[in-house]
Amino acid sequence: MSTINVDQISKSFGSQKAVDNVSFEVEPGEIFGLLGPNGAGKTTSIRIILDIFKPDTGKVNILGGQMTEEKKNKIGYLPEERGLYQDIPLERCLIYLATLKGMDEHEAQKRISDYLEKFDLNASKKKKVKELSKGMQQKAQLITTLVHKPEIVIIDEPFSALDPVNTQMVKDILQEERARGTSIVMCTHQMHQVEELADRIVLINKGKAMLYGTLESVRKQFAKEALIVRSSSALPVDLPGVSEIQKMNSHSLLHLAEGVKPQDILRELLTRNIVVEQFEIALPTLDEIFIQVVKNEGVSE
Repeated sequence: MSTINVDQISKSFGSQKAVDNVSFEVEPGEIFGLLGPNGAGKTTSIRIILDIFKPDTGKVNILGGQMTEEKKNKIGYLPEERGLYQDIPLERCLIYLATLKGMDEHEAQKRISDYLEKFDLNASKKKKVKELSKGMQQKAQLITTLVHKPEIVIIDEPFSALDPVNTQMVKDILQEERARGTSIVMCTHQMHQVEELADRIVLINKGKAMLYGTLESVRKQFAKEALIVRSSSALPVDLPGVSEIQKMNSHSLLHLAEGVKPQDILRELLTRNIVVEQFEIALPTLDEIFIQVVKNEGVSE
């Protein structure tokens, strides 16, 4: 059973339709990418899921039914805007926020102590939040999001202000959460992080869901007739069925003529005793797909 079921939700603010008939599901133990440009309707969709906004039409089921106060304690939310109390010590702030999620103060203190150590924030636990760097505050917010062991985690730009070491640490933690069965909804503009982490995605543009499915199926939907080939040998320029060969840094991109199959090219290369070190269908990056959809170029046929 899906943990989040969004069924044809729409929401308008005056004459502006922020969300237009959007549907998707999030399963247990998956990282789900909620993507789109600024103003696409992502934040409004999240607020509808969290029961902050009511949809004009459509409905959302959370953990098998409508949202309740009890279910809210099973959700961890990391907004893009920082929401920590700035004028109190970090540890005190985190413990207080954990108790708002129904945790016993003693248990909250124990878990937060472990997280502070894990996130390399232990030396700063007595500092006021406003004295911390942006990256340290981002890690503190992630602790608040995860400390009560939620069943659903919704994170908006989780890698904001993080250096490469801390980015990798957050990715490792998200993968650990997925492994224990947590449903994770991740909003980010960093498409390479989505490609590395997400199992499935929905891409919203101008309030509408433009793409929805596994990352592999979405990339195949936009794949062009081209191959990536890496070889220690020079590729012949007269390969039948190849209309163009583009030299890249570490490989060559072979554009195929209509109706030509990849197997035909591979067979030809081997027949000519070309040493093939890499041979794969060229799939577009999520960045390329994102730009194509947002520019209203549509789906490749």
